[in-house]
Amino acid sequence: MAKKNSQTEYRKADEKVQNFVKEDLRKLRKAIRLRPLLSNANWQATTLRLYLTCIRNTLEAAMCLQNFPCQEVERHNKPEVELKTSPELLLNPVLICRNEAEKCLIETSINSIRISLKVKQADELENILAKKFLRFLSMRAESFQVLRRKPVQGYDISFLITNYHCEDMHKHKLIDFIVQFMEDIDKEISELKLSVNTRGRLVATEFLKQFI
Repeated sequence: MAKKNSQTEYRKADEKVQNFVKEDLRKLRKAIRLRPLLSNANWQATTLRLYLTCIRNTLEAAMCLQNFPCQEVERHNKPEVELKTSPELLLNPVLICRNEAEKCLIETSINSIRISLKVKQADELENILAKKFLRFLSMRAESFQVLRRKPVQGYDISFLITNYHCEDMHKHKLIDFIVQFMEDIDKEISELKLSVNTRGRLVATEFLKQFI
């Protein structure tokens, strides 16, 4: 009976997630129709806001986690989203894309949720900076508690949130952290790129002075 109720709750949660995604897609289509009326800066801000809002709404609907022991091994409690040994405990994954270079994959199970991010990398320099910066963060995964040391294949960084994290921390604070991280990562990479370009320009100027 408990298993049947659990499956019913997850079907309802799955429907709620899908409804949030459909509503946010409707808003995004409306913004796309307004594209000719917006400047490039306003367009970027609009799409980013809709992208982050869609992710926030999906996380709020999907992060309904509860303690659930492993069905394969007695007295074990492992994140089902990682093991994937019981299909009935998994929700449908949700992929949210801002464009080809930026996307977010949200995978949910009864006791854990995994969020994988693809960070925008417009050129080779941003690619190198993003790789180094995210590797720096991954090496300190224990300090973040919810950060996965190795990202899911095809993505730059992944977070793993279990029911224990939701018990020890506030749910809305976890969601705020994920969304704020996505906002800040682009700013950090842009600032690093600007710093590298500025330093390179100064070095080139000093080097060429000896030939003048």
